[in-house]
Amino acid sequence: MATGKSSTTFWITTDKLEVLGRKSKRGVRSVTGPTKVMKMSAEEIIKEGELEKRSENLLQYWKKKTCVLTKDSLNIYADTQKRSKGKELKLQSIKKVDCVERTCRFIYFTIVTTDDKEIDFRCSLEQNCWNAEITMALIDYQNRKALQDFKTRQDNESASPGQERRMARAP
Repeated sequence: MATGKSSTTFWITTDKLEVLGRKSKRGVRSVTGPTKVMKMSAEEIIKEGELEKRSENLLQYWKKKTCVLTKDSLNIYADTQKRSKGKELKLQSIKKVDCVERTCRFIYFTIVTTDDKEIDFRCSLEQNCWNAEITMALIDYQNRKALQDFKTRQDNESASPGQERRMARAP
């Protein structure tokens, strides 16, 4: 049984996710419980909690989901009892967070994927900021990817100094 006393790692558990322990640099607390499902770095997790996802069938019911936002993905679980059976929505497959609407009870938003699929979510006003957190994680991911691509391009150019630099020209 993991106690989760470290501020760098903790266990995601299948209990009610009571928050115990110390805060890490990013404000994520250690979590303890009877059953360990997966080990994650505390610095990877940005936000976790409950969201409601609109079903894709004809009736379009809102279903409660336990979600964990990391620096690379949004993990969606059916409920806290079935955390091992979850869907992972990679940030590389998200185009944008769209259609943010606020009512007296909920904040509604849509995640648009790179293949133009729309996934509708809502969260209570107490659980707000999910849309902002996902958007910020997406921007952070895109910035890291752009820097990585730039460094790779720069390394490739410095590796072949005998070749001329070719400039792209407009037609």
